[in-house]
Amino acid sequence: MVTTSYPRFPGDLTGTFLEPIAHGVANRGHTVHVVAPWHPLIRRPPQEGNVHFHFYKYAPIKSLNVFGYASSLKADTSMRPTAYIATPFALTAASVTTQRIAKTFGATVIHAHWVIPNGFIASLVSGTLPLVVSLHGSDVYVAERHKLARTAARHTFRHANWVTACSENLRARATKLGASENRSEVVPYGVDVDRFTPNDAARRKLREANAIPDSGKVVLAVGRLVRKKGFEYLIDAIATLRSQHPNIRLVFAGNGDLEQELRERVRISDLDKQAVWLGAISQDHVADWLSAADIMVVPSVKDDSGNIDGLPNVLLEGLASTTPVITTPTGGISSVAHDGKNALVVPERNSARIAEAISLLFEDPSLGSTLGQNAREHVRLHHSWTNVAEQFEASYQQAVLDIS
Repeated sequence: MVTTSYPRFPGDLTGTFLEPIAHGVANRGHTVHVVAPWHPLIRRPPQEGNVHFHFYKYAPIKSLNVFGYASSLKADTSMRPTAYIATPFALTAASVTTQRIAKTFGATVIHAHWVIPNGFIASLVSGTLPLVVSLHGSDVYVAERHKLARTAARHTFRHANWVTACSENLRARATKLGASENRSEVVPYGVDVDRFTPNDAARRKLREANAIPDSGKVVLAVGRLVRKKGFEYLIDAIATLRSQHPNIRLVFAGNGDLEQELRERVRISDLDKQAVWLGAISQDHVADWLSAADIMVVPSVKDDSGNIDGLPNVLLEGLASTTPVITTPTGGISSVAHDGKNALVVPERNSARIAEAISLLFEDPSLGSTLGQNAREHVRLHHSWTNVAEQFEASYQQAVLDIS
């Protein structure tokens, strides 16, 4: 498995979906070798069960440790200047390490996550090995915008034996870049329904710790603070509801390049007393806050540069928790969230409609309960990590058949 992201330590929110993929495939009797860039925060043993880790060092100086782990992009739209310098070193180290690990351990399949850069790296060193490339959103966005990345993506798709995408929207965009319709499929993310489940004790503890009364209403937003998450529209929606719901709280869990801008928007909207900023928190803490929340809002948008979420993991986590979810039909979200059935879906960039949906759920708790129960049942049936591992195992078999 070639990747530029993986949880660096237990509870890390970076690349969270990769860990259950790796362990899910390993639990099906396979040996998985994860090749990823080194990072100062990595706290992983060399081996966890049948999952082995190989973290390559590439930066000649400390300040160039910016390859992967959501460190290369500024606000998720443009490359940081240091990333341009670091990339040649990282690509060389990744290629050498991937080739060495594949040869040393007798790899039978190479699975690259993100067509840029890891798919391209794998395509250069895979040789006669079957190559599976998985798309997650930002990689396709970069290829759509930049000629050099687009050329690398087209090269990769020509060499890939099988391609997976986390949503149909992403798969369709990839075919325009050269991915084969006949050798590609949608493999959505999964969710741990045992971790993301209602927890009354956690709800009481968090609300008491944050002085939120029983009558208080908590609206939760989780994710990196970048433009495509659309959090500014949620802030504007809460501003219109404050007088009607004085005990409302808006809780942000996450960090990112837009944090100061969003904090200023909260201040200008006179919401300082209503806003709670948690920063980046562990998945277990996210699960607890989902229990403490009355509503979760995922207001994703297609940003001005064209960037868009593939399928936000946190959406599946919210649906699993039974907390009522308000979201938009952006990107791959529409394949999971169905308006009036397991969520309330509103147009993107529409603060008024977000506010209306929040008010509706406040006024009709039975609606929220129905949506939440339906949502949990949907993800339990269709988005377990066991199912995802089975689908990836099948994609490996397809890649082997394609090359034989």
